[in-house]
Amino acid sequence: MKHPLHRSLGLIALIAFVMAAPCFAGQAAKSDSAARKSSAPRTPWGHPDLQGTWDNHTITPLERPDSFAGRQFLTKEEAATLEKRAVVENTDEARQSGDRDVNTAYNDFWWDRATTVVGTKRTSLVVDPEDGKIPSLTPEARQRQAVESAHRPLRATGGFEAGRGGDSPEDRSLWERCITQGLPRISSNAYNSNIAILQTPSYVVIHHEMIHESRIIPLDGRPHVDSRLRLWLGDSRGHFEGDTLVIDTTNFSDRTSFRGSTTGLHMVERLTRAGDALRYEVTFDDPTTWTRQWSAENVWPKSQGEIYEYACHEANYGIVGILKGARADEQR
Repeated sequence: MKHPLHRSLGLIALIAFVMAAPCFAGQAAKSDSAARKSSAPRTPWGHPDLQGTWDNHTITPLERPDSFAGRQFLTKEEAATLEKRAVVENTDEARQSGDRDVNTAYNDFWWDRATTVVGTKRTSLVVDPEDGKIPSLTPEARQRQAVESAHRPLRATGGFEAGRGGDSPEDRSLWERCITQGLPRISSNAYNSNIAILQTPSYVVIHHEMIHESRIIPLDGRPHVDSRLRLWLGDSRGHFEGDTLVIDTTNFSDRTSFRGSTTGLHMVERLTRAGDALRYEVTFDDPTTWTRQWSAENVWPKSQGEIYEYACHEANYGIVGILKGARADEQR
């Protein structure tokens, strides 16, 4: 049974608020003039109000499909057709080919599949380069990828397919082991896709429903931590540029990877309130992985649901069974 996280999230916000209380008045005064020039909702201390629960669901792919090559946007008719198809195809009845038991192990009751395109009707979430494609890997990254393919879970934060061995728990992906899903969280097409944001004058808390991860981001201008300290979700620092929250993240761990990235990844996110939605933009820079910087964006609507506890290991005997099965195979 899942339980709301409101109490724990409120505790995080309360702690941060207490820590920030001494500078409340000063920051509120500095932000007052900016607030008067903007129509965006504001917090009591004058920052743009990004708080709430947001939903990053979308059927829009990260990269532009070849069928839409040279086109940045869908027509209304094309968007409607894709959304109608998603409603039909993302059901149990439409997923009966192959092994029925595996394909429908999670039935419609558990899934919360996306059925809409991104609000801007873009043909891809990648907005730069203009072709909607992630830039090519560098020669160094291709060599690294070849080595890692021999041990796929090495830095895997992606889906369960990232690790299928049975020699040890480390043969399974970090996500399957309930350690981390990594960053970024541009979009989702499954379940637990809610993202809750809480604010105080000195901190922003971004809580991901999927795998119960929280980022507590200071706004006080402090430098990044020592480069020798590496974190699952990197080290984030935030500041406001007008109505936009800018988050600068470095110091990623060598145990995590986003599409082949390394510890040298520099990620800059921008969150801007747009009525009852939140525009999320992210830029990636890792010269050891891609031949150039690239950017993606999504529009997260306000969620109609609540944030629930992601009890990843609760009553989960999957890995135990996998390892027992592998030992039985070895004995046989």
